[in-house]
Amino acid sequence: MTAIAGAVGAVVTVLASLVAATATAAADPGVLLPLQGGFAAIGDLASGVLLWLLDQWYWLLDWVYYLTGVEMFNPQYRFMHRAVLVGLCVGVMAPLIGTFLVHRQLALIGDALAHTAFAGVAVGLFLNAVIDLGVSPYLTAVVVAMIAALCIELISEVTDAYNDVSMAIVLSTGFALGTTLISLNAGGLAVGIDQFLFGNLSTVSPESAGILLVLFAVIVGTVAVTRNQLLYVTFDETAAAVSGIPVRWYNRVTVMLTAMVVVGAMQIMGVILVAAMLVVPVAGATQVARSFRESLLVSVVLAELAVLLGIAVSYYAGVTAGGVIVLVAVGIYVLAAAVGRVRPALAEETDRETGTIDADTDAGTGAGGD
Repeated sequence: MTAIAGAVGAVVTVLASLVAATATAAADPGVLLPLQGGFAAIGDLASGVLLWLLDQWYWLLDWVYYLTGVEMFNPQYRFMHRAVLVGLCVGVMAPLIGTFLVHRQLALIGDALAHTAFAGVAVGLFLNAVIDLGVSPYLTAVVVAMIAALCIELISEVTDAYNDVSMAIVLSTGFALGTTLISLNAGGLAVGIDQFLFGNLSTVSPESAGILLVLFAVIVGTVAVTRNQLLYVTFDETAAAVSGIPVRWYNRVTVMLTAMVVVGAMQIMGVILVAAMLVVPVAGATQVARSFRESLLVSVVLAELAVLLGIAVSYYAGVTAGGVIVLVAVGIYVLAAAVGRVRPALAEETDRETGTIDADTDAGTGAGGD
């Protein structure tokens, strides 16, 4: 907790410095030049690291292609390499956060944040068309989705409304804002909106893949640091509050991480289907797992399987990846549910047979003794 507080304090200090610098720049614009240079250097360094990681990924899949001959991994199809990378990251992120959401009965929050992420995409496209901002729509989607996530929590806290009420309000507001901005057509705005609604493998650019890698690192790192607190809050908020854990703060962390997952998965799943990856693999894992940790691990395995099979089928069949991934995930869930129903019956039958054998053995031993 001390480490988290220190990190938050550092972020607040940096933001305060930026505000002070901005205020000073109002009187002397030349003050901003060193600051801009520093930001540019940081941006160049981050871009260089992400590009290096992508190059290593390309190299790895090139070798997979040469060893297996799988056409999907052909070096000419770099967009498929990026799509597979995004899919594998989503297969870890979504169940990682979805496991906490499902056990807290917040499965529908993914839908609410997906629709507000769509509004964030619309905001980015609108600003790029009107003032030539030059920002990635996925980046504005992250910002808007995180603001929406905080609004869901704040509405519940301030008005004492149930979570489903606050989610419905934010969902409808986000989608209304997105459709309004798109319909304005200001500045010649023209949007190929299908790729955001349904996802598209061919539109996973190096820039959006880089954003996804950053989100992946933040999500996995945050969960690794706060796992025990999140687990405590998930299963017993009252006891967590009594023990001194800031429950509201961790609730906000959870919904903000959910917003990041939604935006990351939106690239291949689309707004309409993105929530499925938060719920379906976790639901399948709960049918066969015996503990929270086992449920988390199994859900990641099921999600990765659904993503890889879905991407492969969509590539060779020429269909939308998001829909196929969800159908595969649902099929896996059905199989997991069947296994979960059959396994207790088999165990009971095994126990019954073992008990009968033991009884016969005891009876035989008794007879021999007499």
